[in-house]
Order: sequence, then structure tokens, then C-alpha cells
Amino acid sequence: MPSDPTMTDKELDGIYAFAVQLGKDAGKMLLEAAQLRFSGGGQPPQEFVEKDNAVDIVTKTDEEVEAFIKTSIAERYPHHNFIGEETYSKSPSRAYLISPTSPTPTWLVDPLDGTVNYTHLFPMFCVSIAVVIAGQPIIGVIYAPFLNQLFTACRGRSAWLNETQRLPLILEPAVPPMPRNAPGGCIFACEWGKDRRDGADGNLRRKVESFVTMAAEATAKDRKGGMVHGVRSLGSATLDLAYTAMGAFDIWWEGGCWEWDVAAGIAILQEAGGLVTTANPPEDYATAEIEEVSLGSRLYLAIRPAGSSESESGRQGQERVVREVWRRVRELDYTRPGV
Repeated sequence: MPSDPTMTDKELDGIYAFAVQLGKDAGKMLLEAAQLRFSGGGQPPQEFVEKDNAVDIVTKTDEEVEAFIKTSIAERYPHHNFIGEETYSKSPSRAYLISPTSPTPTWLVDPLDGTVNYTHLFPMFCVSIAVVIAGQPIIGVIYAPFLNQLFTACRGRSAWLNETQRLPLILEPAVPPMPRNAPGGCIFACEWGKDRRDGADGNLRRKVESFVTMAAEATAKDRKGGMVHGVRSLGSATLDLAYTAMGAFDIWWEGGCWEWDVAAGIAILQEAGGLVTTANPPEDYATAEIEEVSLGSRLYLAIRPAGSSESESGRQGQERVVREVWRRVRELDYTRPGV
């Protein structure tokens, strides 16, 4: 059900359908811009501008796609709020802009997540569109046009791949439970992130240490080795979440993301039956209550949808894996500038 009690199901369905079509149209723009670069038309190399550092970049395509999405929403829903990555990046304010109580829908948009991938024509890039009400992502649309993969979800209406295949993909005979020896047997997704400062105990060092611990054999790292099946880094937090909802990734652990990086993915993952909580382990990680993460925390740990086993429910399995990840990772420090 929608978080806003004044919104009817018909109205929510209308917003959902509009968001899905908007994602398709924006994704088509991304694909056409990419195709111009390898069509033999003599297009110049993709130009970009650095924002905070050399891996935090923006292209003309980012800005053009965001302008298209913003204009389209303003024409259809003039009273809705809009926050886009590029619009926000140019603002002098870095305050938290999502109200946890406002019933007015807020559109959170990343016009091109995976910009570095896009500039290299690595296919893991996408458009991400979310609708947030009272601080909760209730609609998510992620379209990776190079891969022809469209992920969509609306609260209470299931999550879908290409509008026909329900997520997670493995549903018959049942959604698989989490592995008994998790994180062993799991695919672990992570990202290097944009904070590349190589301080003695900075985020980069803490991430690398955590990656190694998750990958190492079980007897290593003071017997904390995770011995995961594999470690994957797509270069797109949005697609990391989509693939976790799909069940292709079992675990995603990351810090430093902004709301537009994760809102659509969280909506899709939660609707598929996944769990999203904080990346940072509490001191009492073995017994602490596991709460759904707050949008805007910048710290995320996601677990794929899971079925029941003979010994535990799907949720119990997810929470067990959360604690096993917390036991192996370092605390990250990602504060919100200006807060």
C-alpha cells in the first residue's frame, strides 16, 4: 500500500506506469548517445568534467538526460518534488533533502549511474528513477539499455525484470535459502568508491581489508576468512542492488552512496523480498536488532531474497548472513557534508 494515505491505488499505478516509461525513454537516450561513439560517424571521444575527483565525473549525456527527466516530471506532476544527482551536485547546499514525514512524492533520479563505465563503453551503466514518500522508496525503475535489462517495482506489486519475469529469478520450486556456511557459497558485491585517499586508516584501506577478509580462506584472518564464491564490482551501486534483487548477488556491502544511487534499487530489492540494513557493524553485532536502513545513511548492506530451510525462515537466514558480514568488515566513515 502507498505510504501516503491520501493517494489512491489508481493514482499510484499511474505514477508507476509513468516512471517505467520515463526510464525506458531516458535509457534510450543513453543508448543512442553511446552508439554514436562506435557507429563510425567520427564522433569525438566522450568528454567529461571532474566533480570531486578524477573518478567522480559528469558528462554532457548525464546533464541532458537529467534535464529530460526533470522536465517530463514537472509537466506531468508539477506539485511533486525532484532531486537529481547533477542538479544537486551544482547546488551550494549539501543538506539532507528527503523529508521522512512529507506525503508529497519526491522523485530521486540518477540519469547515468556508472558514468565511468559509460565513458569506457563498459556496459554496466543505467538510469535510475525512484519515487519516495515519507522517506520510503515505493517505486523503483532501473534501466541498463546496453544490456536490455529493465528492473521495476512498486510497493505491493512485486518486482520485475523486463516487466515479465518476477524477481528473484529463481522461484521454482522455491526461492533458495541462504547457504548454511555463508558467506561461504555467496557472491559478494562491493565497490572501491570515490574516496581514494590512501590514509593509514581511511575508507579505502578499510574497504580493501574487508574485501580481503571476505575473500580469504576460512582459516585466514584470525579465522574470519569468508571464503566467498566470488567478489564482484560492477562500478554501479544501482545495478549492484538490482542484481541482488535478482538473486545473482547474495551480498552487497558499500559505503559512500547518495540517495539517488540507492533509492530505486532499495525499492526493487525490498519488493523482491531482500533485506537492506547498515554496512557498519554495531559493537554488539551478534545480538543487535537488525533494522531496515534509513534512506540517506550512506552505509548499506543488502542481502538477496531468501527462502526458508528446514532450520530457519528466509528472514532468519538473511539476518544470520548480516551478522556474518558484520563480523568480517571494518567500520566505514561517510558523513554527510554540511550536516
